[in-house]
Amino acid sequence: MIFSSIVFIFLFLPVTLVLYYLAGKHFRNTLLLLASLGFYAWGEQFYVLVMLASIGLNYMFGIVLNRVNGLRVKKNILVGGIIANLGILFFFKYANFVLDNLNAFLAVVDVAPIDVPSTHLPIGISFFTFQALSYIIDVYKKTTSVQHNILSLGLYIASFPQLIAGPIVRYHDVALQIAKRTHSLELFSSGIERFVFGLSKKVLIANPMGSMADTIFALDSIHMSTGTAWLGISCYTLQIYYDFSGYSDMAIGLGRMFGFKFLENFNYPYMSKSIREFWRRWHISLSNWFRDYLYIPLGGNRHGSGRTAVNLLIVFLLCGLWHGASWNFILWGLVYGVFLIAERGRFGRLMKGMPYFIQHFYAILVVMNAWVLFRIETIKGIGKYMAAMYGNAGATSMHPIIAIKLDQLFVASLATGIVLSFPVYPMFQEKIKKIQDKSTVAGIFVSIAKLSLLGGLILLSVGQLAVGSYNPFIYFRF
Repeated sequence: MIFSSIVFIFLFLPVTLVLYYLAGKHFRNTLLLLASLGFYAWGEQFYVLVMLASIGLNYMFGIVLNRVNGLRVKKNILVGGIIANLGILFFFKYANFVLDNLNAFLAVVDVAPIDVPSTHLPIGISFFTFQALSYIIDVYKKTTSVQHNILSLGLYIASFPQLIAGPIVRYHDVALQIAKRTHSLELFSSGIERFVFGLSKKVLIANPMGSMADTIFALDSIHMSTGTAWLGISCYTLQIYYDFSGYSDMAIGLGRMFGFKFLENFNYPYMSKSIREFWRRWHISLSNWFRDYLYIPLGGNRHGSGRTAVNLLIVFLLCGLWHGASWNFILWGLVYGVFLIAERGRFGRLMKGMPYFIQHFYAILVVMNAWVLFRIETIKGIGKYMAAMYGNAGATSMHPIIAIKLDQLFVASLATGIVLSFPVYPMFQEKIKKIQDKSTVAGIFVSIAKLSLLGGLILLSVGQLAVGSYNPFIYFRF
């Protein structure tokens, strides 16, 4: 079950909201935890036990870290907690990858392969594992207080609004909200608004872009023209942004409905003028996590350019692996590491002196090419697709199936996606607010127009979902 599904919108969410507000303030956390575990079990059944194990494990490590004295003992306990969390993540997410590569090596040296059943990848395991790690690390560093109530810690780790796709929430950012939070009609209504906008981004932009991207990437290279290849990666570039940022919007909106205020996860990354800026705007919660819990502990940029370069490569190698157990993700991460290193040197200084258009073109070109690495699993497939992008295409004209899909609705979604990837809506909101402040009558008309917009968006989105239209979610298994 995902947020952009009929079952969630018309069954799970309204039932949970009604029960939540009927429960009373003393039982709301328990109700929300039970709902979150039920939400997870809906899609994962038996693997909800992995979630429960994570909650129990990190509760225990937090309590022990808070009670023991002595730096060395506490450090050993922390290391044990990190190993335990990463061990669970490794078993479910990376064991198959390691085994497949080991078997490939054994085949070369003519040794029988190791035959072990494949492991299932629980939904959202990377997200809730990183949240759990941030909790025990912060307890160790005493930047947050230990949570003595296992139900409250369970709610932090398992809260369904941001459980399966983030944003990655730090415990110290929501600790007080878990204990006591304020509910208001204004916060609730802003949550509905944010959820509807996120749903619309997902259904009305990401899904049409994804459908076209899937069709193009499925073409054999002999049927791929250069224009088709660029259309495919352009669609995927928009799909992954509106898919993930739309889901983050829905998560933030859901959080507000239940009284939580989650931090933003995206800030118009495609308007960036550098790769460094891109990673300050894209998946902000993950970037900040790696910065605070890996890059800075490794030494950050405090020990010279050489050490900084090594630290960046380590961080983005692991960032790639976090996204998936595959060589293309590793390559994707390392490419970003290399560009970030280059931007700290002469190349970066050169780019800063260029006009905005040149800087933006450079950044978006790097990002789009990197998405090819992210999208295609095999090195051979990546090579063929990039060859088509840069002139060595197998076809000189667009495949008929692509031409058929280029209808007016698709073009409208494409144009809307491009326009809204820049901060057009915030600028529009600012102007509307000025009008509202000047005139009460104008404010009423604006409110009516806004409600009409939200109503139209929800009807269009639900209409698309009701007819069973294309509705995947890229980050669903991360």
